[in-house]
Amino acid sequence: MAEVEPRDIENGLEMDKSEELFAEAKRFLVGGVNSPVRAFAAVGGKPRFISRGRGSHLYDVDGNDLIDYICSWGALILGHAHPRVVAALKGAIEDGTSFGAPTERETVLARMITDALPSMQLVRFVSSGTEAIMSAIRVARAFTGRDMIVKFAGCYHGHSDGLLARAGSGVATLGLPDSAGVPGAYTRSTIVAVYNDLDRLDRIFERFGERIAGIIVEPVAANMGVVMPKPDFLQGLRQIADVHGALLIFDEVITGFRLTYGGAQSVYGVSPDLTCLGKIIGGGLPVGAYGGRRDIMELIAPLGPVYQAGTLSGNPLAMAGGIEALNTLQTPNVYKQLDGLAAYLAQGLENLAKKAGVKLFVSRVGSMLTPFFDVEKVSDYKSAVSSDTRQYAVFFNQMLNQGIYLPPSQFEAFFISLAHTEEDIENTLAAADHAFNAMRCC
Repeated sequence: MAEVEPRDIENGLEMDKSEELFAEAKRFLVGGVNSPVRAFAAVGGKPRFISRGRGSHLYDVDGNDLIDYICSWGALILGHAHPRVVAALKGAIEDGTSFGAPTERETVLARMITDALPSMQLVRFVSSGTEAIMSAIRVARAFTGRDMIVKFAGCYHGHSDGLLARAGSGVATLGLPDSAGVPGAYTRSTIVAVYNDLDRLDRIFERFGERIAGIIVEPVAANMGVVMPKPDFLQGLRQIADVHGALLIFDEVITGFRLTYGGAQSVYGVSPDLTCLGKIIGGGLPVGAYGGRRDIMELIAPLGPVYQAGTLSGNPLAMAGGIEALNTLQTPNVYKQLDGLAAYLAQGLENLAKKAGVKLFVSRVGSMLTPFFDVEKVSDYKSAVSSDTRQYAVFFNQMLNQGIYLPPSQFEAFFISLAHTEEDIENTLAAADHAFNAMRCC
């Protein structure tokens, strides 16, 4: 690693304007935010209000320059304001923002998705990942005639009622095992299994197999922090589902087009019955999609009895952004570049923590990673939540004070974009060296 001075500001970054805007926001928005983790409750302090993004950097309303490892929670794999995406959006918006009628762009993007993920023979676009997953589960229940769904502790599949049982991400951050307002009848149709534990899943199916419509999983968990599947785990899910006549649903809202162009199912060689996508396929705009085997998807209206609709589904702006994002991701060596930068960051963090005497395990899959403090390894929800979240909060604030913008939660992933450079990583590691030494001293 090159010697780079940390971008340290003695008393932290300026944030007078952010504080003023946050106080005003709390008068009109619940908690001052529109998604809980943005409030910084898990790490302390007050959120930065962002004015613009360019490449791998964010600029807040106080004029601070931040190297961004959130990247709109993974959606911005190309970085902020990528020129090709911006040009496509400008062209689309001049034609109109929404029609409530079919457009050619929907078919173009759907074709690109089905070419990249052959398991998705038919696709339906929606407006969010939550909506995609809710709809996929509905069609799985209709196809099988069964009511129960198996999910895994720590895997977050959106905030629909039946899936907020031991979810990860923001729910884990806030320490909520479930959400208030969810009827017991909804969660009784959800069985929570242990990620990476096929033996326990076998026992669940021995007892409930005839009632289980499907297994839903993040093929690489990213909402209890990044957790890699064991070598036989995803193949085991496929086998168990087949034996018992259940459907296998991959939630690739985060991993789709991130690990490689064909998603996690391509990396691990496992073909699900249904797949849910979001984030990257909208080029930074709100989007979701679900798709799968033709015989399953043909149950959806107007072809079948499963009803699902949406005013902004297939929105022309999201379609335009998604087409340009996927076109760019087909450039040679894109994923090699992402993987190399992420490996450089992960290894550098572990080396610097060891030098400072800070116990750290960095879990990385492709261009996603999470540092866990005071644990040897993380393989499931139990081991993830045993990490020291207080140390993460200290680390987060030390890094933010040096202009490094990390997820304000232990249980969210860091994301590398194509806009990140080796200089960004070197600056980040220099800041981390400073942070780890400060943590050791205190």
